[in-house]
Amino acid sequence: MSERKVLNKYYPPDFDPAKIPKLKLPKDRQYVVRLMAPFNMRCKTCGEYIYKGKKFNARKETVQNELYMGLPIFRFYIKCTRCLAEITFKTDPENTDYAMEHGATRNFQAEKLIEEEEKKIQQEREDEELNNPMKVLENRTKDSKMEMEVLENLQELKELNQRQATVDFEGMIDQYRELERREREKAQEEDERETKEMLDRVLVKRLRDSDSDSDEEKQNTKKRTTNTADKPTDILTTDKSAVAQGSLSGGVKKAETWERSVGSLSGKGSLGSLVVRKKPAAAAVNKPSEGTSATTSQTDSKASAGLSAATKPTSTQNGSSSLSLLGAYSDSDSNDSE
Repeated sequence: MSERKVLNKYYPPDFDPAKIPKLKLPKDRQYVVRLMAPFNMRCKTCGEYIYKGKKFNARKETVQNELYMGLPIFRFYIKCTRCLAEITFKTDPENTDYAMEHGATRNFQAEKLIEEEEKKIQQEREDEELNNPMKVLENRTKDSKMEMEVLENLQELKELNQRQATVDFEGMIDQYRELERREREKAQEEDERETKEMLDRVLVKRLRDSDSDSDEEKQNTKKRTTNTADKPTDILTTDKSAVAQGSLSGGVKKAETWERSVGSLSGKGSLGSLVVRKKPAAAAVNKPSEGTSATTSQTDSKASAGLSAATKPTSTQNGSSSLSLLGAYSDSDSNDSE
């Protein structure tokens, strides 16, 4: 299996190619080849059209005793696709084409016929000029005259076209330049408009941001003012006249603020347990001397007066007896210290 793939085969030293027997084949031997129709043709038997490029299984043979400059000429045999009639044509190396022999006629060869006719006329003229010098002069005079007529006709056509088509080239160039100028101005205006729109959008955005910032600052300042107004210690720093002139709603609000910060003494609040009431029995048992009692009474009266003056705004606002209890508690503490 591997021997068929090699490029070089082994030849023994005593190999003699002359001893190989040659096949004795006939010179007009035919080969079966696959080809396409070289031109359009029509069958003479049935009238079937055979178009150029149609494929056939043809028989090929070498034409005997016919050469062109040493090149052999080949003949091909095909069959009609309809009636199976035999059609033959052969190569034409002189014209680099194919020549029809029999069985069909070639179609659409008008151009080829015209070329052949022109070649015949040219050949006849050359033969005449070869043997007749006066014919050569006559042909040259005819050619020059014909050439002059052609040039005159061409000049007339040019003049006619110029008269009919009065084209102002300068005007065309000016129009083109004006068109270019307008396009440049239009493009520049578009660029300026887009730039202006972008700047306007940025300015509007900045104004909106500044407005939002100012609104936030106002809200913050408002919150701060409300927070400072709600401080529970503000009630101690207010003026008596302002407290006296305050409305009922303001008094209720400040009382609520005071109760939230300090607490109420009326109920079981956080400061209710700190109140200590006087015990009348203990005061009766431990009676001090008359001088001491007089001094103590004076001190108690002064302290009670000061406490009443200090706690007067609160009592007017709350209307409760919480601060009187605190005053009693302070009196008891002073007596104990004495």
